[in-house]
Amino acid sequence: MTLQIVLLLLVILAALVLFSLERMPADVIAIGILLTLILAGLVPPEVAFAGFGSDTVIMIFGLLVLTAALVNTGVVDIIGRELLNLTNDKSANLLPVIMVTAALLSGFISNTATTALFVPITLSLAARTKICPSKLLMPLAFSSILASSVTLVGTSTNIVISGIIQQYGMEPLRMFELTAVGVPVAVMGIIYLLVLGEYLIPDRSDPDTSGVGLGIRPYLAEVLVLENSPLIGKTLAESGLGRDLDLTILRVIRGGNRYLIPQAKLILKQDDELLVKGNREKILKVKDTVGIAIKADIKLSDPRLQTDEVQLAEIILLPRSPLTGRTLKTLRFRQRYGIQVLGVNRRGKNIYRKLSQTRLRTGDQLLIQGQRANIAALDADNYHIIGPVEHQSPNRKRAPITIAIFTGVLLLAALNIVSLPVAVLTGTLGVFITRSITPDEAYREVSWNALIVIGSMLALGQAMEYTGTAELVATWIAGITVNANPLWLLTTFFALTMVLTQPMSNQAAAVVVLPIALRTAMQLGLNPRTFAVMIAVGASCSFITPLEPACLLVYGPGGYKFIDFVKAGAGLTLLVYGIAILMVPWIWPLGI
Repeated sequence: MTLQIVLLLLVILAALVLFSLERMPADVIAIGILLTLILAGLVPPEVAFAGFGSDTVIMIFGLLVLTAALVNTGVVDIIGRELLNLTNDKSANLLPVIMVTAALLSGFISNTATTALFVPITLSLAARTKICPSKLLMPLAFSSILASSVTLVGTSTNIVISGIIQQYGMEPLRMFELTAVGVPVAVMGIIYLLVLGEYLIPDRSDPDTSGVGLGIRPYLAEVLVLENSPLIGKTLAESGLGRDLDLTILRVIRGGNRYLIPQAKLILKQDDELLVKGNREKILKVKDTVGIAIKADIKLSDPRLQTDEVQLAEIILLPRSPLTGRTLKTLRFRQRYGIQVLGVNRRGKNIYRKLSQTRLRTGDQLLIQGQRANIAALDADNYHIIGPVEHQSPNRKRAPITIAIFTGVLLLAALNIVSLPVAVLTGTLGVFITRSITPDEAYREVSWNALIVIGSMLALGQAMEYTGTAELVATWIAGITVNANPLWLLTTFFALTMVLTQPMSNQAAAVVVLPIALRTAMQLGLNPRTFAVMIAVGASCSFITPLEPACLLVYGPGGYKFIDFVKAGAGLTLLVYGIAILMVPWIWPLGI
């Protein structure tokens, strides 16, 4: 064992400890590891930095841009709505629907691509159903990974293994050869997560801010049914306003003074006013819904409110505010300030009368819309401005184009016309050219810290190969088990592949372990194809660290800690091993 190998093993140990303790951000730790590898001479700088230009980093960058385009054009919201319909409005059904849908898709495209597509959808569904995102995102990533062995194209690792075994005179893996073991792994893994996930997967919601944070405070607003609205003549139940927009309808005002209880069978008419309650984002979505509008928007008669300088903001009434103890109507708020009030928050309490006629109190929070200068002037009049609210209507006209581009990317990769990174980068260029999303908008949505972690950690995998550490460990383990029971030998190579695939890419781990496993099997007169399949399954067991790209995509949005993946993924890994060690030797007998 050389000094370089000893140093590298120490670096790996230190990296695992630092990632587990999480005293520093993951991207800072990753940069420190990268610099240590270079300064210690464990990998040349040009090789270490090559990770940032690797196909993995480019692929994830492109996928983040494509998913941002899907959000920008409203596609994610549409898909999320359809998935929510599949749950029959029961939040308990949401997790199974997400996991099964993701697993079905992941069987035919990259698990990274599947996770990237479903992350924004899952976040949207979590907000609608008031479920903590961390309870959904990790199962999403895990279910995508579990389905990697269902087909040959489920992950590029399978294709790499199929290519390597041909070098040893074996037939390539067939499209559905792995299905016999891949389906039981996916099914049992999903059942495991559904049964035990409640106890193993953490709830990362903040109890101090849940329900009162910016953007999730419940606002009360007035919505008007417009002339020729498709909702006219429909009942409240048929309108789907509560289901699709996640709004609570408190009262229906008809004729300006009749207050009706919002019963499901109540038929909507033109000019009906609906008193609704929902968080800020849901209220603002009314602006993008055909046939209805926030009542304040209808009265934007002041030309100053029609300029490009209009913005949204949130303000709180202070004790000496002119509005305290008065109504918007008596103060003539719109005429006085040139600002519209779109919604009112009163510490979550319901208001059952028109907002213009509601006497406001100290501490009430208003969602307002007006010219920037007018909003800024409020601060001098005892209105505390919380800050501007960013809201951009989805560019729904570009939705069909974005769907076509994303579908084209999947087809290019699935049919093996081009590699997945090339297909993804082609799609990225496509959404830019068609203006489904602008580069500035896309770059704001890219998780740059995740890309830094991935680029830096790829250097660790390169160092393991450059110093010979990976091959030394593999050879050593193979040597001490060469006379053992063949099942123990299969177990050893499965475990070795699974361990190496945590710091290294799945493909790199397979490339290191598979040749040694095949040579060992041939020397012992065993079926090398059995070992190839076992390693393919083991290479997909990236559950116990967040270093798998699919896990990295949910790491930040879910607010997870490094140790969360160890707790939730350890049992799942053992389950996958148990299924594989039973089924692989049975379907692919060890005897030649």
